[in-house]
Amino acid sequence: MAAGEASLVALGLHFCRKNKLLSKSTLPSIISCIRRGLATSVLSQTVEEPSATTSPSSSFGGPLEHYNSLIRDGQLREDLQQRAVMEKLEQMQKNLRGYSNDRSSFFSKFISQRKPPKGYYIYGDVGTGKTMVMDMFYNYVETEKKKRVHFHGFMLDVHKRIHRLKQSLPKRKAGKMAKAYDPIAPVAEEISEEACLLCFDEFQVTDIADAMILKQLFENLFLKGVVVVATSNRPPDDLYKNGLQRVNFVPFIAVLKEYCQTLRLDSGIDYRRRNCPAAGKLVYLSSEPNVDATLDKLFDDMAFKQNDITRPRSLKVNGRILTLDKACGTIADCTFEELCNRPIGASDYLEMCAVFDTIFIRNIPLLTLNKKTQARRFITLIDTLYEHKVRVVLLAEAPLDELFVWEHHDDHDHHDTHVLLDDLGITRDSGSSLAIFTGEEEVFAFQRTVSRLTEMQTEEYWVAGERSSK
Repeated sequence: MAAGEASLVALGLHFCRKNKLLSKSTLPSIISCIRRGLATSVLSQTVEEPSATTSPSSSFGGPLEHYNSLIRDGQLREDLQQRAVMEKLEQMQKNLRGYSNDRSSFFSKFISQRKPPKGYYIYGDVGTGKTMVMDMFYNYVETEKKKRVHFHGFMLDVHKRIHRLKQSLPKRKAGKMAKAYDPIAPVAEEISEEACLLCFDEFQVTDIADAMILKQLFENLFLKGVVVVATSNRPPDDLYKNGLQRVNFVPFIAVLKEYCQTLRLDSGIDYRRRNCPAAGKLVYLSSEPNVDATLDKLFDDMAFKQNDITRPRSLKVNGRILTLDKACGTIADCTFEELCNRPIGASDYLEMCAVFDTIFIRNIPLLTLNKKTQARRFITLIDTLYEHKVRVVLLAEAPLDELFVWEHHDDHDHHDTHVLLDDLGITRDSGSSLAIFTGEEEVFAFQRTVSRLTEMQTEEYWVAGERSSK
């Protein structure tokens, strides 16, 4: 598709140049814009289709009216904390009418720009409805320059843009020092041209590479009039808690608080665990008799309806190949080792979401402290699958609530930790509280993972993930 678009653009430029509709001097800047436009980015993709609950209706004037209707119809229960947040978002939706951060036009230089409304940072425990209220608000905002993305996917996109800009620099001449180049401001400029409203789901910071650039990135976005609404399980002051070099991250929190009002949505109820009709048995334990044969039959029954044969599949991800041993049509039958014990991550999981609507994950072990890396991948995997309404069938060593076991860690793990602390020049007393070694961030995030996996077993979620009817 992209190749076809590029060919049409090239023909159009050739025609305009031949007929003197474009001057030679304007071509480089136009080509640069076109390249940016044709480049695939998270911001150009639809991350999640509106659910039946959050999708807008012409019969409602805004998100609050829609929310009230769902309560009257019995689809939602009255929740005063949700309502309080919804009222704030309703006002913001009205304030955003007619708003634009476009400062590129000739007349914008002479007309005073409208001040952007302050954004919102919504935090609270898992399953309390943060994503639902944000999505309902987002769907009623009347502008095309809006993007709703998972924060992890957004940061992946930012790093790709940084890499692209650095690659486009002229090569350093032999014997000469390379000029210092800061790509953050140009990346923020690109993003601000694509969106005046950014809605982030699951705003969390666990990666030091993200932590070190957030202040400069968001400062530039805010100064360019981008409005941010975000959901998170953590209050702003707890972001990147006990992270490496957190002292360099802390100034970002002040920037976030300056441009976003903090709202707490925490009624203490996990609505994902409500009594909803189940889609059937989707979580199996390895201790069950003949469990592998049971899953084999379930996969074969699903595969029978596919217009394909069961075979290995190779997916292209950022110029490399991700191979899965067993798949048929839109169904993949994977092991935990395949998905979480290899050096793969969110980009790979996103590509899988584009290809498959159902994924079997077998042989999920107990996730102890010495499997922290695999646990992080598993959390990212489930977040990504949930975000894209991909269905899962699981085979695990223990029930979901008991998968994370942080009490056990062996001497070998202690030795590796001590070696890493020595390499980083960090004392063992100081290192004992760092999240990278304690697993605190993973334990916190896994509460969300279990909550999401619970919802992913419901009939409502399973039906929403059916792609053959779309």
